[in-house]
Amino acid sequence: MSQLISRSITQLRANVTGRVVAPADPAYDQARTIFYGGFDRRPSLIIQAADAADVARVVALARETGLELAVRSGGHSLAGHSVLDGGIVLDLSAMHALDIDTEARSAWAQAGLTAGEYTTAANVHGLATGFGDTGSVGIGGITLAGGIGYLVRKDGLTIDNLLAAEVVTADGEVRRADAEDHPDLFWALRGGGGNFGVATRFQFRLRPLDRVLGGLLLLPAIPEVLAGVIAAADAAPEELSGIVNVLPAPPVPMVPTQLHGQLVIMAMLVYAGPVEDGQAAVAPFRALASPLADMIQPMPYPQVYPPEDPAFHPTAVGHTMFIDTIDQHTAETILEHLRASDAPVRVAQLRVLGGAMARVPADATAFAHRGSKIMVNLASFYQGPDDQPVRQAWVAAFAAALRQGDQGAYAGFLGDEDQGRVHQAYPAVTWERLAEVKARYDPTNLFHHNHNIPPAT
Repeated sequence: MSQLISRSITQLRANVTGRVVAPADPAYDQARTIFYGGFDRRPSLIIQAADAADVARVVALARETGLELAVRSGGHSLAGHSVLDGGIVLDLSAMHALDIDTEARSAWAQAGLTAGEYTTAANVHGLATGFGDTGSVGIGGITLAGGIGYLVRKDGLTIDNLLAAEVVTADGEVRRADAEDHPDLFWALRGGGGNFGVATRFQFRLRPLDRVLGGLLLLPAIPEVLAGVIAAADAAPEELSGIVNVLPAPPVPMVPTQLHGQLVIMAMLVYAGPVEDGQAAVAPFRALASPLADMIQPMPYPQVYPPEDPAFHPTAVGHTMFIDTIDQHTAETILEHLRASDAPVRVAQLRVLGGAMARVPADATAFAHRGSKIMVNLASFYQGPDDQPVRQAWVAAFAAALRQGDQGAYAGFLGDEDQGRVHQAYPAVTWERLAEVKARYDPTNLFHHNHNIPPAT
């Protein structure tokens, strides 16, 4: 195997335009580090591709040698799929070209761009595409999962604004997938993850959006207020999307010192429309209780992404799910479980869905949870391997207590979980269709270092 790796490194350094990083190289440790901590994996080589031709060469090498292949965009995989022990990491982060067509209101974006880079560049032209809630997330991973962010109720998921994709499939071919060319592949890419090839470029629709009314509203963590926040989000105009975090208040400047460590409701609200209308839409939230902090204000859209510390690599366990409603009883359950844990960082994150996302037919894309009402993400940081199972048990019990009728899951927030959980991301009919597409484009399951959908047999 070592001779095979040595030959592969030599071959790639001669044939690819991008950078090849081997274990002996000074840049190796930085190149193998991903966003989440707790993954100390050592790939045999890392290729920081420069273009689709580089990607095709790496895919061919993996196919011909049998070396395991992991694909990385922004490195935010909760399951650690962005890196592996042994084998090859195909790193797309150097591929960040962006071509914006302001007249057509569309953009071709390479898959290594982050959501923040794309959003900042588009904002220069008063345009936007909705991604998630974190600027450093790579557009490759979030797009292939679906993309649920601050424009989800107004403009739908990221994939609802995807016009085409350039994909290197397992045979090494560079294909364009859209409504006309390879429509089966285009359908699968919109929510099916990295199972079908390496997406190297995306063509997105851009919407007019320059400034928004948005920011943080901090409210007391009591059941009536929590249930009221969710009810207000559900009743709000579709221009308003938000993320409601219930957690111990972090020690950050925007939070009064006396609240640090106390349970609070941190609602990040974004109104993508006229400021006056936004103030009216936010008023019901402000009326629920005297805000502990109110930072909602007009801002350029890119400012919805908070500043990040590149040295921050949290170790966390979590669970993603959908539920139908949060009444006072459910709100009490959420607060009780958060109070019962002593983890320094623990959170119940709640996102009210609906709007434009819900108007897309369930079978139009591989993301099929169009009718889901509320997405819940439960998480706890842990400190060291002995603490991890303790926090995992708390998350599991929390999820069990909240479970309602909707048994689905969002693939973009799945962690390192079993195949049963992957099945929950895709209803049976969707799964069968995805497996057929997989058999067409990746019959040997070359792309399996992911939330895997094996090819139909």
